[in-house]
Amino acid sequence: MSASFPFQITAAPEPVAPEYQFVIFADVGGLEDYYALFQHFGFGGTAASWVEHIETIIEEYQPALLDEIEFGEGDQTFIVYASGQVAVDEFLACVLPYFGTLPALRKYLSQADPDDFFA
Repeated sequence: MSASFPFQITAAPEPVAPEYQFVIFADVGGLEDYYALFQHFGFGGTAASWVEHIETIIEEYQPALLDEIEFGEGDQTFIVYASGQVAVDEFLACVLPYFGTLPALRKYLSQADPDDFFA
């Protein structure tokens, strides 16, 4: 398992936008245990659900990071475009404590209110 699990990082393809150098993504459709955990606590578990929860975490703990990333569209894939390596590192440092392991995600989701989220 990589140090960035469940996320993978790659160089952004040229056509995305010149301001984004990296893509952070997770194959949400292939993370069945994560999906089941989201469902257990009353959340969708889809890529849109991941965006909503991760954006909330970043807004609370690292709001300036939102200026350096952009969430993308993906059906079964969570996607974030990052301006550079610093933004990638800050994203991982902020989000992995909540999404990096199933026990961490369980703890986070058990304290989140499904009524506060749409997805």
